Amino acid sequence: MTATVATVGMLPAALATGEGSDVQRRIATVVAGGLIPATFLTLFLIPTFYFAIERRAQARARGPLEQPA
Repeated sequence: MTATVATVGMLPAALATGEGSDVQRRIATVVAGGLIPATFLTLFLIPTFYFAIERRAQARARGPLEQPA
């Protein structure tokens, strides 16, 4: 939610074409462009990674002779 609001808040600065907006546009593009992949990583990739590690740890704790439930 926070990253979405920050990205939407940077859109006017990223799309600005007025006088003096060249520096502002570059910074806003970098910030918004960084928040989009960071949000994807936080919401999808990192939880998937943790789930896979936890599943592997549980399989190792069960041992090779026990059948999965």
